[in-house]
Amino acid sequence: MIAIRNLSKKYGTNEVLKNINIEFDKGKVYGIVGENGAGKTTLFRCIADLENYEGEIISNPNPIKNHLGLLLTEPFFFQKITGKEYIQLLCNARNIKITDIENRNIFDLPLNQYASTYSTGMKKKLALTAILLQDNDFFILDEPFNGVDIQSNIIITEIIHQLKTLDKTVIISSHIFSTLSDTCDEIHLLSNGSFIKSVQKADFQALETEMKQTTIGNKIEKLGLK
Repeated sequence: MIAIRNLSKKYGTNEVLKNINIEFDKGKVYGIVGENGAGKTTLFRCIADLENYEGEIISNPNPIKNHLGLLLTEPFFFQKITGKEYIQLLCNARNIKITDIENRNIFDLPLNQYASTYSTGMKKKLALTAILLQDNDFFILDEPFNGVDIQSNIIITEIIHQLKTLDKTVIISSHIFSTLSDTCDEIHLLSNGSFIKSVQKADFQALETEMKQTTIGNKIEKLGLK
């Protein structure tokens, strides 16, 4: 469980998050949607204790950073570390003993190659593999489907379903609404640093339609396409 109470975050005078109140329960998958700059990644970084903030974040177990697998949109890798060494490093950080990394390489990554030479999609798959092998209780996946091939997206979708079955708490952001429909129990719409709408699975289609209408409006007509 993660409970967020009155969370606000500023960068100078710019208030990126405004009095956020929300709970994330175990065994459920939550989708966070919103335009670029709405505050999604900042919220994730606050939950992961990578940012200072006002308010309170409560978790069980605690501290959250010791039980959280965070997949960033652009994972960071040291220059001279192989894929295998990266997985080993993250497992060591959780005191997880792992000796069969090759057998658990479900994305068929070149583990003996430097991770810095990987493509964008390969880097994301490596980072995801590493946090999955940490035995975390919470997972935050920031745009896990972007830049990844369709076969791997199918695998990632099934991984998320499995995490739910295992009673994990999963929070996902995505600009691809269909991936959220396939995986989430709830979707929360973040706009200008505040949650403005929350919907259950039965209302996902209505939310998608509403977002399309709001986003598109008469913008296509303005192009004057011929």
